[in-house]
Amino acid sequence: MDRNPIDHLAKVLRDKKTVITRALFWRIPHHSGKEDVRLKLGRYRKAQDSTHREGPEALIPKSELTLDDEEFKNLIDFIQENYEPFRAGAKAFIPLDKPFDSHTANAVKGLFNHPEKRGLLDFIAQHDIIPEHLILALHHKRRMEAIARFERMLADDLTEQPWQEWFQKNSWVLGTEFVRVLDERAIDTRHISDFLMQAYDGFLDVGEIKRPEGRLMFWADKLDHGNYVPSSDLTKAIMQASRYIYEVEREANSVKFLERVDHVKTIKPRCILIFGRSNDWDSERSESYRILNSSFHNLTVLTYDHVLDRARRLLKHDEESQPEDPGDSERPVDVPF
Repeated sequence: MDRNPIDHLAKVLRDKKTVITRALFWRIPHHSGKEDVRLKLGRYRKAQDSTHREGPEALIPKSELTLDDEEFKNLIDFIQENYEPFRAGAKAFIPLDKPFDSHTANAVKGLFNHPEKRGLLDFIAQHDIIPEHLILALHHKRRMEAIARFERMLADDLTEQPWQEWFQKNSWVLGTEFVRVLDERAIDTRHISDFLMQAYDGFLDVGEIKRPEGRLMFWADKLDHGNYVPSSDLTKAIMQASRYIYEVEREANSVKFLERVDHVKTIKPRCILIFGRSNDWDSERSESYRILNSSFHNLTVLTYDHVLDRARRLLKHDEESQPEDPGDSERPVDVPF
């Protein structure tokens, strides 16, 4: 692996007599290992002689724009999803004799990326364009892919950021008690949780994760009077989670905090802490874990293997409750339609 990756990359997009257009990538290093790649786009007026310097073609508005990592990735997604359907425009059609080629995919994307989302949803619902069994099958397929991704991630030594992103996209693995993960993570200027969640009762809860690999241990190396006890790593994580609960309660009546969390109210917040592995536990460790969790009234500790097992159980429940497609008597075992 290259230990000195390229930290910037430039490209001239167009070079005219008096104006030049450039694109520039550059990488922002972080001690946490977080990936942070930015993109600068600019149109510049060339220097006419040695007494002048090259500068933006226009200052108001400035003909130069820098996209941070999140904006840049969203732009990539937008182009990948929309450019071909948009370019095809009125020429887009769906050939029924070749329903699964790339042209069809782009045509379908063009339909579903229509800017009038409410009208699109009404149109689909009124005309029963997507059968119920297909909707459920797509939902099931996404969950299968999410679980497969989770299993691959467990095999790698990842930082916390990819795990944060996975849980934000797949909050369903935390159970039906949570409705959604909020966009906001900051409790205040000094305390930033891994994610804040809206529970099914409409109130705010906290999620905290620690990477499953590395040297973080769940249990202490030695027994205490014959009992398994939390390691210092787990104790620190529990204290951090408890601090977040405390700080969220302190911010409960803050108008600014309420606005940042989309007006989700805070009353007796709880926290889910995801920490470590349990794939090699014996019955004694499992019993100790049960006792440990019973000692908390506003905190639940889960291992990554508990999350994976819960996800598999939810997936199995989905499979058992799927309605059959009357038009398909031979169904693949891994796709419920």
